Amino acid sequence: MNHLARRCGVHDAAREAACLQTAQLIEASGIQRVRLGWCDAHGMLRGKTLMAHAAIKALRDGAGMVGTMMLKDTADRTAWKVFEAGGTDDLPGFAGAANLMLLPDPTSFTALPWQAHTGWLRCQPWFADGTPVPLDTRHVLQQALARLAQAGYGLKTGLEVEFHIYRITDTAPQLNPELAGWPGLPPTVEMIHPGYNLQAEAMIDMADEPLGIVMRTAQALGLPLQSLEIELGPSQVEAVFDATDALTAADQMVLFRNGVRQALRRAGYHATFMCRPPFPHIMSSGWHLHQSLVQLPLPHPSSVQLDLPHPSLVQVPNGNNACMRDSPAPGTTPLDAQHTLSDAASHWLAGLLAHARGMSALCTPTINGFARFRPNALAPQSVIWGQDNRGAMLRVVGGAGDPATRIENRLGEPAANPYLYMASQIHAGLDGLAQRMQPPPACETPYAEGREKIPTSLGEALAALQSDPALIDGLGADFVRYFCRIKQQEIDRHAQAEDKADFERREYFSRI
Repeated sequence: MNHLARRCGVHDAAREAACLQTAQLIEASGIQRVRLGWCDAHGMLRGKTLMAHAAIKALRDGAGMVGTMMLKDTADRTAWKVFEAGGTDDLPGFAGAANLMLLPDPTSFTALPWQAHTGWLRCQPWFADGTPVPLDTRHVLQQALARLAQAGYGLKTGLEVEFHIYRITDTAPQLNPELAGWPGLPPTVEMIHPGYNLQAEAMIDMADEPLGIVMRTAQALGLPLQSLEIELGPSQVEAVFDATDALTAADQMVLFRNGVRQALRRAGYHATFMCRPPFPHIMSSGWHLHQSLVQLPLPHPSSVQLDLPHPSLVQVPNGNNACMRDSPAPGTTPLDAQHTLSDAASHWLAGLLAHARGMSALCTPTINGFARFRPNALAPQSVIWGQDNRGAMLRVVGGAGDPATRIENRLGEPAANPYLYMASQIHAGLDGLAQRMQPPPACETPYAEGREKIPTSLGEALAALQSDPALIDGLGADFVRYFCRIKQQEIDRHAQAEDKADFERREYFSRI
């Protein structure tokens, strides 16, 4: 039978077995409806709810979705004139709001812990003829990982994400039809702890109920939650997860953000992954992405398409941490990358630095997020790296002989699309490998003047991305144009808004 999954080239005996197993699980567990979720350009889950029998059918046949769902900005306004002649000439297949198809991954099925008799399946959009949609951000990361594998590496990442939780005191502003807007207002809230008492046990106790909901939700979803902590800012918390492969980690981040927001809302709390909530006394939230290269078996030379002139960079393909070196390189000091990192990881580090400005729009994709880059705020300000220095953009953690040696990128905000955040790391790092880039010495004074600065606005970051040939080549010129157009519409609407604070309340605090 030529169903959608076969046309997509992803259906084999193993997937058929997974479809049968998921169908049996749905039927045996009393699931009445299944949400088919996919991640949009902004890292937010969208989807549709099917009855159980229809969801089982969709495992092979997929389910239709309106194509303009992929063309929305953060206010849900379509950035292309899909009903005008030539309006989608740069996006074949999207004219007239034509249908795309959502194809579920049968192995992703989970019962939602906050909603009885409801299951969830992760999906990706495809064209009806079985070709992938290149604008799909999960597909973008899959392509990046394929390029990385051609170089003999995988990417292991660990999530360390800060966010804010508030107690809802009044839903009237959000649900009053007289106040409805596009987008609408958030609820009225109060804090769950007063802040400015970092990791204080008393604060943990004060916030025990919402933190308990976060814990139980994450664990019920099968997420490898390691710790929950009280962060410095009022009502700010942090969640840390065990490291895993990059694609799995990105999937987990999407599911975590969506799950805790829904579970907390049902209990009377509002969680936001907005970098700087719209209140006068807050601390910015960051998303620190820990990353390390993992050695993989090298592909056959005829399949290698990357221009890596020095294949000797890839050492024994044994799956070990390729960032670790056994002993410091001769003649180096702790200020030298090769004192701590392998040669390959040093090149990777240099690539992250070389493309930091270009990747910033993918790591910090909101107007609000750029206000985080302030001196002495445990947030980066300059394009630098440091040895275990939390003021630097890139923090190198570990040492010679330490299997946990890694690079921590502190550039991201918690609202970032995780697939794009991680894809940007891969393409920047691969260019560092290909060009055998060497990083400068580590910086010990991260807020000193005279160093190249991180972009100070989303517009500046988009310009940097559009002038970065390596990132354009890696992500694809069409995808970069698509992403920049959506984000530029957000910038333009913000510029036209008379009340900038109200724009951010509605655009970010209410939805992210």
